[in-house]
Amino acid sequence: MEERKYKAGKILLVAVKTAIGASLAIYLAECLRLQFHTSAGIIALLSVLTTKWGTLKLSLLRIVTFLFTAAACWLLLQYFRGDWIGFGIFLFFLVGICEWLDLRGTVSVNAVIATHFMTVRDFSVEFVCNELLLVLLGVTIAFVLNLFQGNRTYQKMIIENMRYTEQQLQEILEKLALYLEGESLESSVWDEIIAFEKELRGFVEQAWEYQNNTWHFHPGYYIDYFEMRLKQYGILHSLHYEIKKIRTIPAYAAVVADYIRYMKQYVVEMNRPDSQIQRLHGIIEGMKQEELPKSWELFEGKAKIYHILMDLEEFLICKKRFVEGLDEKKLRIYWNRE
Repeated sequence: MEERKYKAGKILLVAVKTAIGASLAIYLAECLRLQFHTSAGIIALLSVLTTKWGTLKLSLLRIVTFLFTAAACWLLLQYFRGDWIGFGIFLFFLVGICEWLDLRGTVSVNAVIATHFMTVRDFSVEFVCNELLLVLLGVTIAFVLNLFQGNRTYQKMIIENMRYTEQQLQEILEKLALYLEGESLESSVWDEIIAFEKELRGFVEQAWEYQNNTWHFHPGYYIDYFEMRLKQYGILHSLHYEIKKIRTIPAYAAVVADYIRYMKQYVVEMNRPDSQIQRLHGIIEGMKQEELPKSWELFEGKAKIYHILMDLEEFLICKKRFVEGLDEKKLRIYWNRE
């Protein structure tokens, strides 16, 4: 419900910013008595529909590529009487170069500017300045409006998704522990893992969007967090697969099930998994000191249990690497540690 509420608010904010930005750009262009003043609104519209960093980058690129557009129009359009021929040749070079340089986001605005040159056939300094002012007005207004992104609400939603992710991990680990104890489950853990992996990928995209809508560099914390959880879910794929392959569950499986229940309590954001890893190593050493199983089925089952323990270790190492990658600034901001 909260996520739907945020999406509705986001759509409303984009609609308001687009309407205000486009209208204001047209009004200012009209006040400056610029030709094709309505195009300033189109340029603002095309620029509002991006993130803060995206707007800044795209605005600079549009100004730079404007120079290419003006030069290309002067070279091509004045030599072709048919508008459609000259414009087609211009677009051929424009799209080709922009695709080659990964500047496709600048194509639309430059195409609009080219239609102006094609319409008036004026390549004077005054008209070039007119077109440049249209671009500057549109991108500047879009940049200012994109400073308002509702990041606090977005950050709140991301944190809620982090708690939700941890809850899902804990529930799946509990079901895997039940598997090891030989209990049957009504729901399919495999399907749950696959379904939630898709949600996690969406959370990663949201974290990227949040980072691109703030001037701070440390929000990469959220991206790293969700990518770490995504890796852990990948490990759960392997873990669940190994558990289902066990034909005869050995007695040592109960120890592993108890450990999983112990470990799941620490599947939280602010935890260093050193103690969990140390306890896991103790279980592995204890398993090594046991006598070898006498039957092939028990030996196979114990080998799979050992593989499960290795998966659990990798699960914890993912979190350990995440924690080790945190600098003092991130720890202070997100873990409240001085």
